[in-house]
Amino acid sequence: MKIRSSVLLVLLVLAMFVMSGCAAASQNEGEQFTVTDLLGREVTLPATVERVIAIGPGALRLVVYAGNLDHVVGVEQMDADSSLGKPYMLANPRLAGLPVIGQGGPNNAPDPEKILAVEPDVIFSTYATEASAADELQAKTGIPVVVLNYGGSGFGTTSIFDQFMQDSLLKVGQISGTTEKAQAAAEFIRKVQQDLEARTMNIPEADKPTVYVGGLGSKGTHGIESTQGQYALLDVINARNVVDETGESGSIMIDKEKLLDWNPDFIFIDQGGYAAVLEDYQKNTTFYDSLSAVQNGQVYAQLPYNYYNTNIDTAIADAYYLGKILYPGAFADIEPAQKADEIYRSLLGRPVYDQMAAAFNGFGLLTLSDQ
Repeated sequence: MKIRSSVLLVLLVLAMFVMSGCAAASQNEGEQFTVTDLLGREVTLPATVERVIAIGPGALRLVVYAGNLDHVVGVEQMDADSSLGKPYMLANPRLAGLPVIGQGGPNNAPDPEKILAVEPDVIFSTYATEASAADELQAKTGIPVVVLNYGGSGFGTTSIFDQFMQDSLLKVGQISGTTEKAQAAAEFIRKVQQDLEARTMNIPEADKPTVYVGGLGSKGTHGIESTQGQYALLDVINARNVVDETGESGSIMIDKEKLLDWNPDFIFIDQGGYAAVLEDYQKNTTFYDSLSAVQNGQVYAQLPYNYYNTNIDTAIADAYYLGKILYPGAFADIEPAQKADEIYRSLLGRPVYDQMAAAFNGFGLLTLSDQ
């Protein structure tokens, strides 16, 4: 009996060791998880992500839309600098006071030392466009780098409804433990796209006025010549963008004489380039006064949205304003300033239109000769 009891005891102890080992293995497996980023890289992360940073054009904005802002432990100088034109910073002024993790910008490489100083669990990045660059930063810091993607072709393209951007929002939510917030942001953007398209899709082509948008920002501010072909804000409301005649897409600089040839019914000027337009007007008054839109009082302002990549919220607000001016019947229920704040609340958590309007004069009619 003693021998049998001893054998049973030994077997019981061995079983406990085996179970303990299995439990430990399961626990170790649960300490990490793997995601696939927007470059198709598999990135292993700690099970709980509580400290994050975002580097590259628009990366922090995506985290504001979809992530946990309490987990952000540092910001780039490009984000911390003046919040002018950056609704995501206006809505979250605390972010500007966080430690600086590098200069930021499309041409400034990340600063591994400053990144390491804030000890993030993960680096969200739109800086790296190639896997090798993301891998190199990950190797230098020992910190997982998850690449996000705004979509489009970079600074010259207004990316609002790109699927890559939607996927990036959901990726931020997955990693940050804010899936519901990320899904809500993505769904909101999808719904406004559907709404804008539905309002205008059945308007006969013959009833659509021609339109030109100038002064658009692209790696800096520019005058009336700076515009876009296949411009997302006009495409989504099915507008007749005269620039599409060129067959170009994204940012282009036109010859001003071409604007005379097109002679659009409506002209919108991005407030980011408005000062440059006014300066040019003083030098070339006859040119501007020859345009039908100027003669007929059909020149309007839109809010600038291209500050360290596209402010998706402001771009959507602009699209509703463009629609309101071009197709007042289809947008009869829209009050542009109120709609802008609805958009800012949905994506940023608070309204900031008044702050944007104070900085850029807001939506409205422009009379160049009065300036």
